[in-house]
Formats: sequence, structure tokens, C-alpha cells
Amino acid sequence: MGIIYPETCPVCGMVRAYQNNGICSACSEMLNPVEEPVCMRCGKMIEDSDEEFCADCVRLPKSFDRNFPVFCYEGVIKDSLYAFKYKNQRYYSKFYGMCIVKKYGRQIIDLNIDGIVPVPVHIKKRRARGYNQAELIARELGRLFNITVYPEYLIRTEATSPQKELDDRARMKNLKNAFNIGENDVKLKRILLVDDIYTSGATMDACARVLIMNGVENVYCTSVAIGRGY
Repeated sequence: MGIIYPETCPVCGMVRAYQNNGICSACSEMLNPVEEPVCMRCGKMIEDSDEEFCADCVRLPKSFDRNFPVFCYEGVIKDSLYAFKYKNQRYYSKFYGMCIVKKYGRQIIDLNIDGIVPVPVHIKKRRARGYNQAELIARELGRLFNITVYPEYLIRTEATSPQKELDDRARMKNLKNAFNIGENDVKLKRILLVDDIYTSGATMDACARVLIMNGVENVYCTSVAIGRGY
């Protein structure tokens, strides 16, 4: 963006001196990363290290194999993702992609992913916003991992109600027929599904179910942040 319009810190939004990780030093101290023990399905932090899955994943089993979230969805990262999604701060995707690779790079490489697929947004929302935030993160991961990104492998066929206004069961119902496979010549077997935020898991699960019904064998997910529960 240059000297006239310098890129700001992707956490606080201020023009400051960056550290090597792309954010200012004060912000690096305020980030709340996901730490063990975590649910082996959604990646959410849990209290009991003897438990394999969190209560949410036990109550509502997911179709994807595993999610790899970086931060807890709270505090400064919550504000950062809001600016990324609603205030046109598209270049924040560089920071998010770097954080995912730094935390889970080796694990994701070992999965032998065939392609990276972003969670799609409805065409009306994309036109209004100008971009799909999940696609921006996916493209950054594709560049860093050298894996092909398929932005239209999944399409969103219905403009659903905002998920934040619904309870967990209603979220599942809301997304039941919201996604479909796009017109693709390539058939992928092992996919990395990308979104910005994992809350209830309903969106990731709905996407994974459609992918699996159409021949995908394994769906792994990654998200910049994850909530602490429903």
C-alpha cells in the first residue's frame, strides 16, 4: 500500500513498527492462541485432557475429520476479524495465513491435501461486500503451501439467515440445503476447507457433508479463530 497509504497492524489497526510476525509488539502480547488440551474434532480448547472430544462435538457429531483453529474468538482477534470481514481490510489475510502455517504447517502438509476450498458466500453477499473473506485466506494458504485453491468447488445456493441469531439446532436446519458442488472438472479426495471463524461448526459441517456426498474422502478444516462453545 506504500508510504502514502501504509498497511496498518492487522490486530489493532494502527500504523506502528512491526515485529517479524507482521504485527506490533503490544498486540502480539494480547493474542489468545488455542492451546492444549483441545477437542480432536473441532479444535476447541477443553478442560479435561482425558476427553477426546468437546461436549459440542459429542452432542452434535461433525462430518469433517478435524478443524485446526489458531486463536480463541475473543478480544483483539475478534475485532481484527470484524475489520477484515466488514471494513475491507483484505490484506489481513496475509497475517492470518501466516499464523495458520506457523501453528499447523507440518500437520497440514502431512495430510497430503489435494486442494484448498474456501467456505463460499452467497453471490449477493459477495457482490455487496466485494469479496469472500474465506477465499482470501484460502488463497494465502495456497500460496504458502503451494496447493491449488478451488474457490468455486463449493457454491452457496441459498442466502440464509445470519447464524449468530440462531441456536445450535436452528443453525443446522438453516444451512441444510445452503451449499452445493460447483461445476468442476477436478475431483478432489482430500480437502482443506477454510473459513475465518468457527462458532457452532454448523457451516463447516454443512459444507463437509456436501463434499463427502460428492466423493470427497476426507475433509479437514482450518479457521483463524474459534468460539468457546454454543
